Amino acid sequence: MIVSCGEALVDLVPDPVAGGGPMNVAIAAARLGAPAAFVGGISTDAFGDLLWQHLETNQVDLRLCPRVDAPTAKAIVDHVPELRFRFEGDHTADTLLGDADLSRLGAGPHIVHGGTLGMFRGATAETLARLVEAHDGIVSLDCNVRPQIIDDRARWDHFHDRWLEHANIYKGSNEDLAWIWPGRTMESCAEQLIANGIEVVVLTRGAEGLSVLTADGEASVPAPVITVVDTVGAGDTIVAALLSSVWDHGAGSGTSTLGDIGLDDWTSFARRAAKAAAITCSRPGADPPYLVELDD
Repeated sequence: MIVSCGEALVDLVPDPVAGGGPMNVAIAAARLGAPAAFVGGISTDAFGDLLWQHLETNQVDLRLCPRVDAPTAKAIVDHVPELRFRFEGDHTADTLLGDADLSRLGAGPHIVHGGTLGMFRGATAETLARLVEAHDGIVSLDCNVRPQIIDDRARWDHFHDRWLEHANIYKGSNEDLAWIWPGRTMESCAEQLIANGIEVVVLTRGAEGLSVLTADGEASVPAPVITVVDTVGAGDTIVAALLSSVWDHGAGSGTSTLGDIGLDDWTSFARRAAKAAAITCSRPGADPPYLVELDD
C-alpha cells in the first residue's frame, strides 16, 4: 500500500474543508487507483468526524487512525482587512499519535510517505520517525515547509534529518529548498541529496513544471497551461501521482526497485503528475483528480 503519515486538519475558509498534506496524498493516491492508507490521529470532535468521513468516502484504509479525545487542528483564513492566515494547533489530535504498526496493514513492502506538519509536531513526530527508521520498503518525504508554524528550528531539523537518512524519494519546491538550504540553487541541493544516497529527487517549480532527478540524469516536464482557480493540494497531488506510478510499475510491491525505473519512465510519471496537479489547480480546494480524469 501507499501509506501516508502525518496530519489531517481543517481549513476554515470560512466553512471547514478537509486538509493536511499527508491526508491529501492519501486521498489523491486512492483516487488514482492505488491502495492507500492514512496514519494519523483524528479527533472525536465534529471536525474529526468530517475528516473521517472524507477519508472513508475516498476508500482510504483507516486501520492505523486512532480517534483521539483532543481538538482538530485548524488553519484559519481571514479576509479582514487583507488575507491573513492563522493556525490553531496546540495539543491537537494530529500531534498525539502514539503507535504506528504497519503489520496491521498486512504483508508489505509498503511505500511510506510523510512530511509537512506531522514530521515534527508533538508525539507524532517521534512515532513516525521510529516507523521510518524501522521500515524496509520505500520511504518518500515531502518537506513541505510551513515557516509560520515552525517555532523551533532545531526540532524541525532533528526530525527532518532522521527522515532524510532513510528517504528514497525527496520532494521539494523552490520555496522549501531556499528555506532549508539558503543561498543554494535547487539543482545543487538535488545533486547533494543524490550524492548522499537519495535515489529520486523531485523539484517542483509551480507554473514552470517539475523535474525528477536520479543518478542517471534528469526528467523535466512543463506544467499544462490552465486557468488556475486554487493551488491548494497541487504539491500533494504531484506526490500521490508519482507514488501511484511507482506502485503501478511494481517498485512498491517488491517486484522491482526504484533502480529499475529509467529516465523515460520518470518522464512519463512526471508528465502524469503535472497533468494531475493541473486538474487540482483548476478547481477550488484540495480536490485531486480521479484515475478516469487522467485517462481522458
